Amino acid sequence: MRLIVLILLPQASLAFAPTSIMQRMTPTNKQHRTTSHLKMSDEVVECDIVIIGGGPAGCTCAMYTSRAQHKTVILDKCPAAGALAITHTIANYPGVDPTISGEKLLDNMREQAIQYGTEYRRAQVFMLDFEEKEDNPYNKVVYTPDVTYRARALVLATGAMGRKPSFKGEDTYLGAGVSYCATCDGAFYQGSEVAVVGMNLEAMEEASFLTKFASTVHWITKADVPADDIHAMELLAHDNVKHWSKTRLLSIDGDVGGVTGVSFIKAGEEKQSVPVEGAFIYEAGSKPITDFIGDKLEYKKDGGVVVDDEMATSVDGVFGIGDIRNTPFKQVVVAASDGCIAAMSLDRYLKGRKTVRVDWIHT
Repeated sequence: MRLIVLILLPQASLAFAPTSIMQRMTPTNKQHRTTSHLKMSDEVVECDIVIIGGGPAGCTCAMYTSRAQHKTVILDKCPAAGALAITHTIANYPGVDPTISGEKLLDNMREQAIQYGTEYRRAQVFMLDFEEKEDNPYNKVVYTPDVTYRARALVLATGAMGRKPSFKGEDTYLGAGVSYCATCDGAFYQGSEVAVVGMNLEAMEEASFLTKFASTVHWITKADVPADDIHAMELLAHDNVKHWSKTRLLSIDGDVGGVTGVSFIKAGEEKQSVPVEGAFIYEAGSKPITDFIGDKLEYKKDGGVVVDDEMATSVDGVFGIGDIRNTPFKQVVVAASDGCIAAMSLDRYLKGRKTVRVDWIHT
């Protein structure tokens, strides 16, 4: 049995720690003390295909596989966090209004996939398990906090994130207090103070999740949040959230044991620091989200997942599409094309055919 730990941030936060959850549970790390809070779900769902990531690549793939009568589930951490969702306008996607926003285009893609039968779920994946196919055709196991999914094939469409650390100390303490996924690591901070940096929807949702565990969540934003932002107001309604607005993070501080605090400067004030044990960073970027895979797949020198012409990775039944390939052509239409190619390859793979069908005809 091959075990893969998946620390998804989510799309477009989206950066992931390069060390696994299991590594962070070792006695040398302060985070090990609350591992009892992590448990597997009792509910199990079987399907033909699980697609991790709900961007244009994932939605296109789902649309095709659902039309081909394959039971398809999309697991999407945050629909508003991906590269397309945060794009103001998409002027070069064929056949659509050139003033359409990225968010609207993605909404349309998602809805079309759902109309064809795709099951779309908001969920944070925290672990994968590849079992031997002879024992069970549903051998791609995907764990989320609420449900365990078993699929015949798996599609990785998790996109990309920031390539270089944004703040001093971020790379030093990555996996030792610095995290990009509160859903993955929040339970490690029971009764501790943590910092969340960022003011996008993903940052707010992750900060809200952390309020369940942390004694204090220090929310650091570069600007004031709009008074009509319902997500921000809901977050600020938590008693254990302290908002540092108009504040710039300077560094993540620590010692050999991990993160011990963060230093920042608030507009018009002097530099100051607060003690925290965890720092959750949510900044957009362009690094393929592959750290959760470890060494289980082959990679290119630039960090992208190696796939063949059919989008198949080095593991049988696992496909990689979109920016996770780190193609230099980072365009919505290219991601959608990847999804289509993978879907047709998946249809052949699941049906045991030697050739790809040109199209699926439904009467």
